[in-house]
Amino acid sequence: MGTITPRESKDGSTAYKAQVRIRKGGKVLHQETKTFERRQAAQIWIKQREAALSHADGLKAALQENPPVKDMIKRYIEELGKPLDRTKKMILGQISGSTLGEVKAAQLESSHIVGYMRMVDVAPSTRGHYLAHLSSVITLARPAWGFPVDSSVVADARVALTRMGLVGRSRHRERRPTIDEMDRLMNEFGKVRERTPDSIPMQELAAFTIFSLRRISEICRLRWDDLDEDGCRVMVRELKHPNTKAGNDTWVDLTPEALRIVSAQPRDDDRIFPYRPLTASTAFTNAVQFLGIDDLHLNDLRHEGASRLSEMGWTIQRVAAVSGHRSWNTLKRYTHVRAVGDKYEDWKWLEVIAPLRNQAVLKS
Repeated sequence: MGTITPRESKDGSTAYKAQVRIRKGGKVLHQETKTFERRQAAQIWIKQREAALSHADGLKAALQENPPVKDMIKRYIEELGKPLDRTKKMILGQISGSTLGEVKAAQLESSHIVGYMRMVDVAPSTRGHYLAHLSSVITLARPAWGFPVDSSVVADARVALTRMGLVGRSRHRERRPTIDEMDRLMNEFGKVRERTPDSIPMQELAAFTIFSLRRISEICRLRWDDLDEDGCRVMVRELKHPNTKAGNDTWVDLTPEALRIVSAQPRDDDRIFPYRPLTASTAFTNAVQFLGIDDLHLNDLRHEGASRLSEMGWTIQRVAAVSGHRSWNTLKRYTHVRAVGDKYEDWKWLEVIAPLRNQAVLKS
């Protein structure tokens, strides 16, 4: 016998979730759900599906179109039509390889998702990403492929996980390095480079992170062909954005210091900084730990750069032109104004990594 459950929508209206289950030996053999705006429509659908499933051929066809979550994910990746970013691909891969990935579409309930999320050892904000990526798959599965999966299960799971405190927004970091900490780091990076000339040039990368406000993954994608020196700008390919995950190529302004560092780089590769982001992140973390600096991340240097520009009196619009942010609400978390002026004025390390006299010779 089918069941109908009223559900309140976000706009305050009432929707009706219709559910049909076929049991055998005390176990759910097949389950289908569908949501309607009117109760009468839900009742009609239940009668139609129960009639169809009462025949052997109808039940057989339904069971054949009831793939596990991992197969839905596989088809989603194959037919999406655009490449997934690394994080989304990793998360979907983890779900596919878990017990959640084995659950059949028609049997998938919010309790399965809640149970999996409770087992994932990540921050509450990261669990939100897991839910969002899973929702992308499930939302497409019924209308695109006809799979009998209830698209509301993720939303129900999110409500439960939020109330349990397992899903929430990320905490805003306000950690900024002091000049002394940056001097110690730059000195250590220089020593490593002297001992191992082929090692990654962390002095340049750390300084450029501050002065460009770029993520290390973006820095390592910058290309000489995308540099407009006369316009003091560069195109960032695949700029990270909460709503646009791919194809988000954006021109951003370069501060004078950032352009100076770029101009000092050798042009022996298509990329300006031809290095692996993970290598840079690891090198930074190792140096921080070796020097005993407390709780400093490479990404904190972006916060430092945005706050520096604000302390120098730059307007929100001008800072956003460098950072690539599209709204003040997003940018404000990266700006923590503590003083007035430029604490990096006459910073000795800029002359070390990008001597003006050498650049003058190259341009002459």
